[in-house]
Amino acid sequence: MAHPPNEKADWTITRRDILLAAAAGAMIGVGSLYVPRGFFRLPQEAKAFVGKVKGYEHEIGDVIIRGLRELGVAHAEVQGKRILLKPNLVETSTIAPHINTHPLVLRGTIEAFLRLGAAKVFVGEGPGHRRDTLAVYEESGLADVLTEDRIPFHDLNYMTGYEVPNVGGQSSMRTLTFPTLFKEVDWIVSVAKMKTHHWAGATLSMKNMFGVMPGSYYGWPKNVLHHAGIANSILDINATLKPHFAMVDGIVGMEGDGPIMGEPKKVGVLVMGHNLAAVDATCCRIMGIDPYKVPYLERADNWLGPIAESAIEQRGEKVVAVRTNFNLLDEIPAHRGIRLD
Repeated sequence: MAHPPNEKADWTITRRDILLAAAAGAMIGVGSLYVPRGFFRLPQEAKAFVGKVKGYEHEIGDVIIRGLRELGVAHAEVQGKRILLKPNLVETSTIAPHINTHPLVLRGTIEAFLRLGAAKVFVGEGPGHRRDTLAVYEESGLADVLTEDRIPFHDLNYMTGYEVPNVGGQSSMRTLTFPTLFKEVDWIVSVAKMKTHHWAGATLSMKNMFGVMPGSYYGWPKNVLHHAGIANSILDINATLKPHFAMVDGIVGMEGDGPIMGEPKKVGVLVMGHNLAAVDATCCRIMGIDPYKVPYLERADNWLGPIAESAIEQRGEKVVAVRTNFNLLDEIPAHRGIRLD
């Protein structure tokens, strides 16, 4: 099967799949054969919208509305729904807009979903780097915006959880614990920040879902998830929770030693779509990163979504027109060899 340069065939079989298949030999019975989940990965397709935004003072809500329409998100799909927005809040900084999802991106996203008829929009986050969620919430500037807009905020770190089976099956965790608030939600939207990451290579909408896991259960900085393997945990959370939509704030991102100590990188885009893997692969290409070199994305390919450029229908701006290579540091192992040719 022909496929674009630097991209793997759509039905990739990973080394883990091969090992599982070999171990499954003893499970062959009369007239039956055990095939591990994901061994044969059928090609998938998705859409991703890239919208240009000059700065945070511009009409972000209009760009988001355009993106939702381009992606085919109809009024009927959103009307009456309860929407939870999950931003990336890391540090208590109002002077470094490249660290956290910018409050005005949250405001624009809230406005867009309300204009499409959402019954309720609220925001929830459980930062992994800081135990005091409310301090991050207030000092990041998000509290001012949500208070003015009368949008409730929920601290997911200290919320009572409910346990469900781990559908992803990538780590040794048999179950995952999510905040009880999620039982009242119709849509979960990852409103992430476009950043490099010193352990994961890149942190985007899928990695952002670490923050839904209560710190009171998983520790700080979500140590249980780190010990289970970052890529494993990212895949397990996304496969089990199945977020409904992704929005990535790339107006000003972070390059270098992300997700906290890096430098600001102005890109001037918002990237969005229903499929988080496709959105993150698109973001990687904008950042000059090969998504096939980011371990959790390579493993998600055609399981949680497509990452091949040929399988992602691009709406809005072309990736090549907005590509802005992010600085990658050779001294960080996760950055080595991930540059997109």
